[in-house]
Amino acid sequence: MADGQKMSNQLRSKVSVIIRNKNEEKWIGHCIQSIIDKIYKPEIIVINNNSNDNSLNIVKTFIQDPQLNLKPSRNYTDIKIYDIKDYTPGKALNLGVLKSTRKYILIISAHCVLRSINLNQLIINSKKYSGIFGNQVPFWNGKRINKRYLWSHFIEKKKINMFSQLENRYFFHNAVSFFEKKTLKKYPFFEKLVGKEDRYWINNLIKNKKLKSLYDPTLQVDHHYTENGNTWKGIG
Repeated sequence: MADGQKMSNQLRSKVSVIIRNKNEEKWIGHCIQSIIDKIYKPEIIVINNNSNDNSLNIVKTFIQDPQLNLKPSRNYTDIKIYDIKDYTPGKALNLGVLKSTRKYILIISAHCVLRSINLNQLIINSKKYSGIFGNQVPFWNGKRINKRYLWSHFIEKKKINMFSQLENRYFFHNAVSFFEKKTLKKYPFFEKLVGKEDRYWINNLIKNKKLKSLYDPTLQVDHHYTENGNTWKGIG
């Protein structure tokens, strides 16, 4: 293995990925496959919210069996599953951070497919920015959705402290985001909120802590909205 590849793998091994799951059998396998295709041997932490479908069985097909002496393979990785009671988005993410063992955190929605990531650059930038969030290409039932409404935030240029004119506040989105773990331990997400924990989190950090965020479109996912999705409006 070349020295450059060794260094890249060492960096990648420092990443924990947090996925929140609630009956995501349609997409969670695609999500995990895309992660292990692009990040070498990450730790994946699934926070399960009372799922009653086949999603957890799908997750388990990706788990590396520590009893098997296999050659290194990208087909499996270290995956831990935790159940959560009294679910809120922030509480689930904070639990994932608590259970993680690695230096950097990637948050991704269970119905997102990771399309591109420059992990080395994210690690460098995470030392300058409290959080980094990425680009999203929205899909509904396999149809690509035009980037209107919420989606208009996901532009093709980097942006520091993105401000949303639509929401009249700073914008951040946890469908795909990246952090140093120590940042999330120091500034956890608010646990009583039933939604938009990402927006409240970044507004608190920018306004009260004078910290910065970064929007980086080279971190990109396809975001497949499910029947319970509420921001897929504007198809066409």
